Amino acid sequence: MEFKHKPVMLTECIEGLNIKSNGIYVDGTLGGAGHSLEILKRLSNNGCLIGIDRDEEALEAAKQKLKDFSNVIYVHDNHDNIKKILENLKIQKVDGILLDLGVSSYQLDQRNRGFSYLGENKLDMRMDKSQKLTAEEVVNTYEQQRLADIIYEYGEERFSRQIAKNICIEREKKPIQTTKELVELIEKSIPKSLQNSGHPAKRTFQAIRIEVNNEIKPLFNTVKDCIECLNEKGRLCIITFHSLEDRAVKNAYMEARGKCICPSDLPYCVCGAKTLGRIVNNKPIVATKEEQEENSRSKSAKLRIFEKI
Repeated sequence: MEFKHKPVMLTECIEGLNIKSNGIYVDGTLGGAGHSLEILKRLSNNGCLIGIDRDEEALEAAKQKLKDFSNVIYVHDNHDNIKKILENLKIQKVDGILLDLGVSSYQLDQRNRGFSYLGENKLDMRMDKSQKLTAEEVVNTYEQQRLADIIYEYGEERFSRQIAKNICIEREKKPIQTTKELVELIEKSIPKSLQNSGHPAKRTFQAIRIEVNNEIKPLFNTVKDCIECLNEKGRLCIITFHSLEDRAVKNAYMEARGKCICPSDLPYCVCGAKTLGRIVNNKPIVATKEEQEENSRSKSAKLRIFEKI
């Protein structure tokens, strides 16, 4: 399998992880293994990479890409379960964790998974094909108001109410089963004069995908769990592609950093404020202009880094 998409902000992530050759690192979103490949190149035989993905097909493809490396542990699971995963592996702490959130390059390349609004495929969008909830179920069973709220909140789509209304009208006639059918409904819901800023279905597909895979709700706690799993001086690098994701990561980092609320004239802290580490970059790192031109996926990407103390 040849991957068409380059890993986002590869150089920035590798620098951010501050890799030690004998360290233990986790790629919690293994996907196309582009980031993992570069991490492994910097590890000695005493180092180790744990590659986690909820998508079994992506794991198998990653195994092929990384077949020359023997110091990789592959785990079919969700990075939200990072503590349990490490406990099962009898690993107490790690030296770095990378999360590249959202849909992976591998999943984008697999058109039949229903992540893409191009072509005609079954409405699926499951990152983990063993789970029950699919995009088809969301589209055909969620009540109109719930659909509109999801499309507005997760997709930031201003025509969410009209899209949800048209979906509900259409599904009364027959179930909506393909990506093409959904795209046509979305296009019908947005005025033609306002369809010139990217594909009209992009935001709605993003919203449904986030709902199907529960990508936002657990994130704040996942970030805190990842920080707890780090060794001293260990780094957590997280790439987000959505404002809600970025906000959850930022807030979790700020809580982990802690804040002294003592009056400034006191010679030492008496409020008992505790810190788990420092935020390496207060402003998120964004992709270079060159990368944004080469890889459109990187345009909305933000990288935030935390170091454990």
